[in-house]
Amino acid sequence: MNSDHFTVIAFHEFRRIKSKFTKYKKQFNNFCNEKNIKGTVILSPEGINGTVAGLNDSINEFSVLLNKFNFNNTEMKYSYTKIMPFYKLKIKLKEEIIPFANKVKNPSKTGEFIKPKNWNNFIKNDSVLIIDVRNKYETKIGRFTNSTDPRTKNFIEFDGFIKSELSKNKDQNIAMYCTGGIRCEKASAYMLQEGFKNIYQLEGGILKYLEEVDQKNTLWEDECFVFDNRVSVKHDLSTGSYELCKGCKNPISNDDKKSEKYEIGVSCPNCFNKRSKDQKHKSRERQKQIELFKEKGHSYAYDKVNTNEYKKY
Repeated sequence: MNSDHFTVIAFHEFRRIKSKFTKYKKQFNNFCNEKNIKGTVILSPEGINGTVAGLNDSINEFSVLLNKFNFNNTEMKYSYTKIMPFYKLKIKLKEEIIPFANKVKNPSKTGEFIKPKNWNNFIKNDSVLIIDVRNKYETKIGRFTNSTDPRTKNFIEFDGFIKSELSKNKDQNIAMYCTGGIRCEKASAYMLQEGFKNIYQLEGGILKYLEEVDQKNTLWEDECFVFDNRVSVKHDLSTGSYELCKGCKNPISNDDKKSEKYEIGVSCPNCFNKRSKDQKHKSRERQKQIELFKEKGHSYAYDKVNTNEYKKY
């Protein structure tokens, strides 16, 4: 990989780590600070979940560290970007690595994995119900052909969708997908626990599919939302066309930015009528400060940093 790009890896693994996860927090924190790696790592008694970015050699060393801590079945999804996609490092301790109201007894007992190279043929079968396990702000900017959108606000709401829409389909072939695979693993474990028989999931999620499947053969439509400053990625995993509204944290398109309800750093068509005058005022003041820093050439917390600038840190 060219030295002018950052390497980004998304990863997770369900594995019982008991009391050790508190010790891992300090070790991950020290290592990432030393190697100038930014992003988020979530640790819990059920495993690890995260997305981090840094220079390529540092990310390779991070992968070695995961193995050292016995995370040996961690699925890695790689992408690359010229601008650091995170502002800071966060190492968090949580009850679950992906929240689902502690409803899953054994998150390691999942549905059958379908490899990205086999996914197209699998979901073309009319007997297969394709479910997008992501939230509605993600599904609106891209999804697989003929997939069902549960229109959830968060992953915990997916339980309600299962009960209301899928409970009569316990014998049907159900194929699920999400960004990197973690939500599908937990959802499929829960559905098997609830008596569903034929549950399948895209191995490595959308990101692995985009990494391995040629664009000319794709069944993916549009862009994929990612949980970092890139906001979305295209099929070649380059940075997408969406930005994040600072007012409501929803992705906004170029068309959204043409709306009279769009104001940089303040509001967009999604939140213009939902935000109070006071909220908009505070956002305007923050945006003024950012613009002032830019005019004076000063660095600030939300700078867009390339690899040459990053190496000076």
